[in-house]
Amino acid sequence: MKNQYFGDINDYKKYGLLRLVNGCEPIRTAVCWMLTPNDSRPDGHRIDYLRQPEKWSSFDPVVYQFLREQVIERQIRNVNILESTNILPTCRFYSEIVQDSPSSREEYLQRFLEFAHGAALIFFDPDNGMEVKSVPFGRKYSSKYLYWTEVEYSFSAGHSLLVYQHLPPKPREPFIRDLTDRFRAVTGVSCVYSYRTQFAVFFLIPQSIHRAVFSPTNKKVEEVWGEEIKVEKHEAT
Repeated sequence: MKNQYFGDINDYKKYGLLRLVNGCEPIRTAVCWMLTPNDSRPDGHRIDYLRQPEKWSSFDPVVYQFLREQVIERQIRNVNILESTNILPTCRFYSEIVQDSPSSREEYLQRFLEFAHGAALIFFDPDNGMEVKSVPFGRKYSSKYLYWTEVEYSFSAGHSLLVYQHLPPKPREPFIRDLTDRFRAVTGVSCVYSYRTQFAVFFLIPQSIHRAVFSPTNKKVEEVWGEEIKVEKHEAT
């Protein structure tokens, strides 16, 4: 996550999804922003929806009005402003900057998991999503990715996981299927849920003891967001 993304269309759907995941049956959630410094790229420019309330505000009026006020009226692009509100009341937020170096990254995860102790759900919000072969752990730009060893370690600590993944320019169905297969293999779960939007997909990997807590979420997401957030359950065949 970069602060320059704050309030774009991905953020709107992200916060709306988190409110439903946490709101059907309130659970304690630790949000790991995986913050990286802003850069000169135009990422985060998709804010025209905030000037179209007739089309977009009804999905989550509370989040929409908040983002419209911060981004359009006050021109604030910083996740810290969200942390000081009651938009995500069951969440607590970890806002340290992620570094590329292996030792710094390992210490980062350890500190975060100490921070997340007692939370049923962890939300990881990397810039890009899951690791890619071209960027090994500890290399330049590795801070943009979450690594499978980190997924395994966090899940083994007893947390259910929600992971942000940017959708690359490739066929989406096989891409999502490959990732859900890998999530199941790494964690040993029987099913993974995906929440797909136009530009991103979120993967929910539930602990068995939490599945009943999350089960009402899928129906609620479909009711509220319709085609804007497509829900799918992925089970081993």
